[in-house]
Amino acid sequence: MCGIVGYVGHRNCLPILIEGIKRLEYRGYDSAGVAVQSDGALKVVKAAGKIRELEARLAREPLAGTAGIAHTRWATHGAPTDANAHPHSGNNGRVALVHNGIIENYPVLKSALVAEGHSFRTETDTEVLAHLVEKHLKRGLKLEQAVGAALDSVEGTYGIAVMCAEEPGTVVGARKGSPLVVGIADGEYFLASDVAPIVSHTRQVVYLDDGEMAVLTPEGFHTATIGQVPVDKAVQEVEWDLGKIEKGGFQHFMLKEIFDQPESVRDSMRGRVVVEEGLARLGGLNMTAEEMLCIKRIILLGCGTSWHAALIGEYMLEEHARIPVEVEYASEFRYRNPIVDEGTTVLVISQSGETADTLAAMREARRKGARALGIVNVVGSTIARESDGGVYIHAGPEIGVASTKAFTSQVTVLALLTLALGRQRAISREQGIEIARELEAIPGKLREILERSDAVKAIAEKHYQHDNFIYLGRGTNFPVALEGALKLKEISYIHAEGYPAAEMKHGPIALIDENMPVVFICPRDSAYEKVASNMSEVRARSGRIIAIATEGDQEIHSRADHVIEIPSTLPMFQPLLSVVPLQLLAYHVAVLRGCDVDQPRNLAKSVTVE
Repeated sequence: MCGIVGYVGHRNCLPILIEGIKRLEYRGYDSAGVAVQSDGALKVVKAAGKIRELEARLAREPLAGTAGIAHTRWATHGAPTDANAHPHSGNNGRVALVHNGIIENYPVLKSALVAEGHSFRTETDTEVLAHLVEKHLKRGLKLEQAVGAALDSVEGTYGIAVMCAEEPGTVVGARKGSPLVVGIADGEYFLASDVAPIVSHTRQVVYLDDGEMAVLTPEGFHTATIGQVPVDKAVQEVEWDLGKIEKGGFQHFMLKEIFDQPESVRDSMRGRVVVEEGLARLGGLNMTAEEMLCIKRIILLGCGTSWHAALIGEYMLEEHARIPVEVEYASEFRYRNPIVDEGTTVLVISQSGETADTLAAMREARRKGARALGIVNVVGSTIARESDGGVYIHAGPEIGVASTKAFTSQVTVLALLTLALGRQRAISREQGIEIARELEAIPGKLREILERSDAVKAIAEKHYQHDNFIYLGRGTNFPVALEGALKLKEISYIHAEGYPAAEMKHGPIALIDENMPVVFICPRDSAYEKVASNMSEVRARSGRIIAIATEGDQEIHSRADHVIEIPSTLPMFQPLLSVVPLQLLAYHVAVLRGCDVDQPRNLAKSVTVE
């Protein structure tokens, strides 16, 4: 959600800034802009729409300089227009500022500034920040002092980058609730919302924490609190390279990431499974065996796809570890005074590790005394740093807005956690070995499914013009139905709903007719006969059935219009396989409808504001 790039160094900054915001396109945006220090002035160019619109404008209004900031905006306050695009300035044009987040008290601040003679030109909350910085600069403060003074009066969340004409070659960044990372190279310094724009230039980075700022100049950088107290930060190394964020010959990032899943799932379990003992080792939990035994209750928190992964985790943990589990929307958790007692462990699940609602829920759980563990993908993310322990899913960068490989990696880690806790409680050594062996076989089975992508495309070609879909499943495949429906609506804009198959007769069956495709997740498991019966009910009402079924299941072929087969596996691992055909179905439908698969409308990859 929104993206910031800043550069200070010896090269012309404009190509670096444009390349950087292109690397951040996956976060979602509706306008873009740049500000460059040149000839003692700040020159700003911005445009609504895609970055290509900004590039066309820059071709007519070329900029050059060795320090600058750039931004991709996802509209909150004010429509996506040229005027509302970032960077923003104060009255005199001597300040340029870009901002991710929401300034909650901006109406009060704006009224006070207007009373002091400031004039506003946009509908945004961000413009208030630019005016505040300008106000404090007029008092004779240096830029970093003016930024700190401005932020001292702000309520809300922010990741910002600021420049002023009076301090050429200086970029100041600050964060509260919205991520910022500093990149360190030889005589060059970068500022960005995440490492994607930085990794082609350096792997040496510093992650800012809430309430901190960084000051970048050609001579170096330093970090401090917003109140100007120096802070020493550890330099960390980014472990993945540029190839991880390229399409690699695929038409879209989403398709690449769907096909990445055999490797991403294997990476998620690498070094963590001891097959011969039927064990899973998760050292990052920072818990002793005794502490793990003392877990009496688990609360799983997530949003969107991560919430669906949590639902699967609930089934696995209760069935095999025999621990009571509750799954909560992170966005609702802290608003209802949840009961967090002794023996409760809270697991927060977030691909980015920056999801605002999930981060806030984790902080609330910790405030109430719970041990909070993170299941995240992005190394160095806020949840990873602030949690008491956790597990990286090691899915690698996920650029497509609609999550695919992160979902299967999250489920894989939850399976590992189930095995680790279950072996202490209810899973025998023999059962553990069986689970571990089957888990290690999952990547190969994923490859088998991906080989059937063309068959899924053929099904999509028959149904892509429909405007409504229903997805049905039971047990661990009910969350898969939810996830399949979410993928379809996210990227194709088709209305789709997921339900437990048994709930069909309690309302949704009224929707069934010859124009309603119904997707059944019906592999061989304990609910198989019940789901097959539901399929007959849909068929009797002329519904069009697409079924996900176990290889060789001729009974399902006799009941469905289309069947996508998946290999046989243990029931707890069926979601890892059954979700992949649904990802492919959503992808092919969206492509056939001419949708922007990697950057669907109105969506952002990382939701860093509430």
